[in-house]
Amino acid sequence: MATAKKSGSKKTAVVICPGRGTYGKSELGYLARHHGDMGDFLAMADAYRRDQGQEAITALDGATSYSPATHGGGDNASPLIYACSFADFMAIDRDAFEIVAVTGNSLGWYSALACGGAATPSDALHIINTMGRLMHEEGPGGQLLYPLVDKNWQAIPGRRAELLELIAFFNSRKSHDLHCSIDLGGFLVFAGNETALTALMKILPKEQDRFPMVLAKHAAFHSPLMAPIARRARELLPPSLLRQPHLPLIDGRGAVWYPHGTDVDRLWHYTLGTQITETYDFSTAVQVAAKEFAPDCMIVLGPGTTLGGSVAQSLIPIAWRGITSKSQFSDQQRAAPFLLSLGLPAQRGEVTGESALEKA
Repeated sequence: MATAKKSGSKKTAVVICPGRGTYGKSELGYLARHHGDMGDFLAMADAYRRDQGQEAITALDGATSYSPATHGGGDNASPLIYACSFADFMAIDRDAFEIVAVTGNSLGWYSALACGGAATPSDALHIINTMGRLMHEEGPGGQLLYPLVDKNWQAIPGRRAELLELIAFFNSRKSHDLHCSIDLGGFLVFAGNETALTALMKILPKEQDRFPMVLAKHAAFHSPLMAPIARRARELLPPSLLRQPHLPLIDGRGAVWYPHGTDVDRLWHYTLGTQITETYDFSTAVQVAAKEFAPDCMIVLGPGTTLGGSVAQSLIPIAWRGITSKSQFSDQQRAAPFLLSLGLPAQRGEVTGESALEKA
């Protein structure tokens, strides 16, 4: 177990970067509210976007109202979420927390590259902006979300096997193309072409009044349908954009890329190949983070607050700290929280060292 020693009274922490769909109406103005002191980083990001003929990050964040059409597309959502996540990462109080590893969900893998030092902030932005634009302009298919657990985050008996059988069934039918995109804690995210997803929507039983849920403006991420996007990305984004990380990085298979021991060419092929066209196993990444690094806490970067549930749901199957249900997780969070989200004002202050009064 590659645990890191604590420095004084610091807590060890694994940092988790969020993916697409985390910047919504409630997050509008996130950068302006929390990161007025990140002027150099935001100026760099805005200048890059203008050079690309795209709207500045701060202009998107400072819009008078949230627009799903504008803020939700990959060409804008991806760099906007990255800017929020990286700025949050830089705001973590290093006197209170020793960061021992970084991981992320889907888009969050690219953000993790910047946080972990495997890409400069500007090179990571270039990767993310390029991928977001490719997805927006050329990304095929879509995604659909369906639960694997009940309301108390207990695995529904036989559910996973049933869904995997459905994938095999649809792929045996002409013109249907369906895959497991993301193993997301208590959910399975499907990726497929329109024919398969439409048929799947009709056959899946309704759950919790909102599932199955189509993820708006999402392409068939992490599936073989993305092979043309991956090839195009490798043409546009050279290996020189990546370097040795200075923090361990846990990828979407649960593999760890260590400082001074990373084959950067392999990291490039994984980043712009494997993780684009194969299932992203976020659940395993979280479990590896817990078991390999045994952190005192896990810090979920903003924007948004939705990823925290998936982190907890990923830890329940391994009974991390004896937690085996949603109610036990809630009790633990009230008593001594180990999952800290910068999207939650009360927890943000603990992570950044700023009190609510100071922030006001």
